[in-house]
Amino acid sequence: MQASCSQLHDPPGTSDDAPASQCVHPSRATEGSSFHPGDIHIQINSGPKEHPENPSSRNTRPGACSCGHGCAHTRFRSHSHSEARPLEDFAAESGEHGSGSFSEFRCLFKWLQKSLPYILILGIKLVMQHITGISLGIGLLTTFMYANKSIVNQVFLRERSSKIQCAWLLVFLAGSSVLLYYTFHSESLYYSLIFLNPTLEQLSFWEVLWIVGITDFILKFFFMGLKCLILLVPSFIMPFKSKGYWYMLLEELCQCYRIFVPIPVWFRYLISYGEFGNVTRWSLGILLALLYLILKLLDFFGHLRTFRQVLRVFFTRPSYGVPASKRQCSDADGICSICQAEFQKPVLLICQHIFCEECITLWFNREKTCPLCRTVISDRINKWKDGATSLHLQIY
Repeated sequence: MQASCSQLHDPPGTSDDAPASQCVHPSRATEGSSFHPGDIHIQINSGPKEHPENPSSRNTRPGACSCGHGCAHTRFRSHSHSEARPLEDFAAESGEHGSGSFSEFRCLFKWLQKSLPYILILGIKLVMQHITGISLGIGLLTTFMYANKSIVNQVFLRERSSKIQCAWLLVFLAGSSVLLYYTFHSESLYYSLIFLNPTLEQLSFWEVLWIVGITDFILKFFFMGLKCLILLVPSFIMPFKSKGYWYMLLEELCQCYRIFVPIPVWFRYLISYGEFGNVTRWSLGILLALLYLILKLLDFFGHLRTFRQVLRVFFTRPSYGVPASKRQCSDADGICSICQAEFQKPVLLICQHIFCEECITLWFNREKTCPLCRTVISDRINKWKDGATSLHLQIY
């Protein structure tokens, strides 16, 4: 036979789509097989019996030979395979991204777990370095919480309040403040109360926080002591309703004063940033100090609106209703629904419900609706009339 490629025809009666297509090639010497000149190598493609589960196995694979009257070698890709590949790539990338994030969190958790003993050691060292300031802060906070709760309870009791308890609170607050300043008299911390700087050569960040925190608590103690003095005033000299307005005014004055007290200390700390540096550092210190002053002024103007409302309420003393007549009290069975006792200076609200003047005043210190029908009576909630002091710490 010749060395050219010839097609082997199917026997008569077979279909054109016979599974086995044969191709005849010249003999080639391949590794592991022996061919002699003149031999013919016949390559037979696998039929559907070998791969019954793959319908696409009938298609010629890339690199396979297809022969007509001459040899033709073609390479192609399946269209469905090319469409499925992007989806598979996207799923693979999503899986890699999710597994990567999970592995990062796992590595971070392992790092924290391994570093926990060292973090505890450093934390203990930091606490030991500032043990004085931390202990002092805990003591001041405990004193404030105790005194604030006691004053609120005494205000709630009204005429039944204990004068001895009020006197004890006054002595306790004054003694705590004096003892604190006496302990640290070398630093002259009381200078901060009158907008002066304490006698410290150089202020660090932690020292500034310590000074400002102590001064803020001492101011709270001072105004809480004034509230104790008002509690000691007999009710025939200053009625309970008037005391509520004084509590509110004192608290607003305290908050306004506390806004300005930290300014000298923080201003000195910000300016000292550029004392021993170059012109750039000095300019940056001045810029930070001016920005701090601007923010403090904005804070004060925002609080000034509330203070004006408090002054208006303090001087006008708006009433929640009108005095009720005896007939109106008898129609209401003569019993106040709040204190469950006979009316004392009864007040008729706009919703036609009657209450004692002191009872309804105490109610409207925290609410603005009628206790019975929930009709809105007051357009504002009168804060701080119950003798409470703000827990906010003014450290800036």
